[in-house]
Amino acid sequence: MDDQNPNTEQRPGIPAWVWILGLFAVILGVNFFLNNRVASASHIDLTEAMDHIRAGDVEQVSLTGSRLQLLMTDGTEMSTTVDSRGSLEETLAYYGVTYDVLQENNVETVINDQTVWQNVLSIVLTIGPFLLLIWIFSRGFRQMQGGGGNSIFGFGRSRAKNLNDANRPTVTFEDVAGVEEAKQELQEVVQFLREPEKFVQVGARIPKGVLMVGPPGTGKTLLARAVAGEAGVPFFHISGSEFVEMFVGVGASRVRDLFDKAKQSAPSIVFVDEIDAVGRQRGAGLGGGHDEREQTLNQILVEMDGFDNETNVIVMAATNRADVLDPALLRPGRFDRKVFVDLPDIKGREMILKVHARGKPIAKEVSFDDMARLTAGFSGADLENLINEAAIFAARRNRRTIGLLEFQDAFDRVVMGPERKSRVMSPEDKETVAYHEAGHAVVSFHLLNTDPVQKITIVPRGRAGGYVMPLPEDRFVYSREYFDDRISMALGGRAAEEIFFGRITTGASNDLQQATRMARAMVMEYGMSDKLGLPTYGGGSHNPFLGRDMGWGMNRDYSEEAAQAIDAEVRRMLEDNYARALTIIRENRHKMENLANKLMEVETLDRAEFEKLMNESMLPDVEPLVEMGD
Repeated sequence: MDDQNPNTEQRPGIPAWVWILGLFAVILGVNFFLNNRVASASHIDLTEAMDHIRAGDVEQVSLTGSRLQLLMTDGTEMSTTVDSRGSLEETLAYYGVTYDVLQENNVETVINDQTVWQNVLSIVLTIGPFLLLIWIFSRGFRQMQGGGGNSIFGFGRSRAKNLNDANRPTVTFEDVAGVEEAKQELQEVVQFLREPEKFVQVGARIPKGVLMVGPPGTGKTLLARAVAGEAGVPFFHISGSEFVEMFVGVGASRVRDLFDKAKQSAPSIVFVDEIDAVGRQRGAGLGGGHDEREQTLNQILVEMDGFDNETNVIVMAATNRADVLDPALLRPGRFDRKVFVDLPDIKGREMILKVHARGKPIAKEVSFDDMARLTAGFSGADLENLINEAAIFAARRNRRTIGLLEFQDAFDRVVMGPERKSRVMSPEDKETVAYHEAGHAVVSFHLLNTDPVQKITIVPRGRAGGYVMPLPEDRFVYSREYFDDRISMALGGRAAEEIFFGRITTGASNDLQQATRMARAMVMEYGMSDKLGLPTYGGGSHNPFLGRDMGWGMNRDYSEEAAQAIDAEVRRMLEDNYARALTIIRENRHKMENLANKLMEVETLDRAEFEKLMNESMLPDVEPLVEMGD
């Protein structure tokens, strides 16, 4: 029998609260219909009503409960309120209108037998809405507390989107570039679902969970979309924040509902984006954990690896804060495989640029290899934004192709912000900014461990009055000499202001912050101080629930004497590198003047123009030979 088949899909019935609301609306409509005539009658006082009856102006008198209605001889209606004394005649006689008066004036009397019905309607309409609300909320809270998946508000239902064949993403692994190792890991997951026998024959167990970890914008969600596009199995997508509500038990109910749907569609994939919103370490933070969040996490742990571990459901998750996740969530048996999606290297950036450039009219002069070198540290999302900004510049200029100039302007916009053409600098400010930026560039040119200067400009962008853009290289380790040279370069602008103007300005504020941050990291994190040696400082009480240190002083794990030594060592590093920048600028004063004057003239120099100017300034001044006649 089909009725006994548990797998037969049954249509959901109409909830009881819908029937109750409908009944309440019917009662309200009936009451409105019955009272429509009463509401349309003019209300008069009792004395005036009796006077009309005695004067013979009334054709009919009707009594409904305590309401006396008068139908006048001219067809109008009037009503008043009386104290009922039983029959209509007895009520009128009580107010001085006897039966003889009614007979003399031919007044028809009518008694409406709806008094009880009207009273019932009045009671229902008065207390009915309150009883209905109490019933709705009591039933809703009872189902939510009990974890019912079908509460009257739908709170307990999972909000996961099921990506099936009808709405499956068209993204494939060919559309993902720059993360080849991560692609290989996830391609095996697809093979697990497509050819499980291949792995079962050799005794391999299908992984229950795959956790993708990496900085923002590196392509974790894009990889999940590629898996959904190629796996060929039901794919349930939900964000971690969609589990958590203000009501306790709702998140756990949604987790149960989600995994029930996934088990019914097995083999299937469940993808939880930003899982750190619900998977943070339990019992951490000020005042302990949140009960609702912890119940939700507990339910996820049970569903992923509980007693019922025969389900063919793979859980994928993405986060950029793996350090705050609960250890029970990360153990083998839950997230068996961790895929690290890091920032792309130069080859990866070139491949990503080519992927996002598909279908766009890119000019032949554009070299993606050069763009990849220029965009060190960019994520995949940054590179996509770079190409989009370049396309916007091309459309704004009515260009049919996206040229090198558009990419250069897009790079400047992404890194430094929009160009502020409306900002007009005075000649004094322009000269100060020119020497400031020249100081950065000249110091960088004469140091061995800095990146080559790619561009110098004194055109304001964003919050900067000008900037020097280096051409960074992909590095995996950094030496003490590199940090020292970077600090000297950062302080070169302030050193130039002091030498050429004998004063300092606020233009070096960001430079000082960067230099101080690097010097403090050298002392406290990297052990690059000869005085303080190998210990690291400041890594004591990191709070994983809050996601960051609460303050500089609250995570101190060193003494006051060590703090004073750290401050003194940071100050010494800054002063030594600042003295080095001063020396370089004094020894190359002629180059500084030539570069600053050139910047005031053309405002922007690229790498070739800058290096040509520096090399020309290195040539000694030679007097021209003059032939002497006899």
